[in-house]
Amino acid sequence: MIMWKKIAFRWIKVLVLVYSIIGIVFYYVQDKIFFHPTVLSQDYQYNYQGKLKEVFIPVNDQSTLYFVQFKTPDTAKGVVLYFHGNRDNISHYLNAVPPLVAQGYEVWMLEYPGFGKATGNFTEQNLYEWALQLYKYARPHFQPNQIAIYGRSLGTGIAAQLASIRDCRQLILEAPYYDFRNVARPYLFLYPLNRMIPFGFPTYQYLQKVTATVTLIHGTDDGVISYRNSAALSKLFKPGDTLITVKGGSHNDLLNFPEARVTIK
Repeated sequence: MIMWKKIAFRWIKVLVLVYSIIGIVFYYVQDKIFFHPTVLSQDYQYNYQGKLKEVFIPVNDQSTLYFVQFKTPDTAKGVVLYFHGNRDNISHYLNAVPPLVAQGYEVWMLEYPGFGKATGNFTEQNLYEWALQLYKYARPHFQPNQIAIYGRSLGTGIAAQLASIRDCRQLILEAPYYDFRNVARPYLFLYPLNRMIPFGFPTYQYLQKVTATVTLIHGTDDGVISYRNSAALSKLFKPGDTLITVKGGSHNDLLNFPEARVTIK
């Protein structure tokens, strides 16, 4: 009996040690897990055939807000404020631009601090403030009913927060999360993620304050942000909101499916 107690106690110590090591390692490397920025030189030229304009807005000595305006050939019907995903920079998301420009809308794509040509501290609050500045920059040119807010993956929480405090025609969220910590919860369900992960992005809270029409687009085979996130968000819908389920769609190929393309059109 005593021998079994010693063995059990030894295994408990091993499990506690492993649990602690995993938690500590995750805490210190989580930025490298969640975010994959690629910095671009200031003279980098985007591989885009249409007309574009780069906008730099100094915030302070260490921070420069940056976004790209993708123009329409003729007078624009409106503008899509686009918030991209967690990797690389604007150049990685150029394929999202032509379908929107083809509908007669300019696309203004915000870069995140530390990504691409933008500089500054990557914090949740800074992302919200930069998104608001983008909206304010658009307002002299477009009325709220001409402004669509579009978020993809990481950008869905940013887009939802902006739409919750400013009027717009529509909020479109591609592969959204219920909240940011929910992305890691299936893998680290034994850990106190609310304390470990500094980023909240509670999309579910913001969605309840959005008065504009909301459209969610999510693939059933998404292995990065589970479809369950959109299913949970859809329970918060008001009349007129829609969840577009892309059967067989994964995280990065939704625009290859006709139901997603038709929805955007």
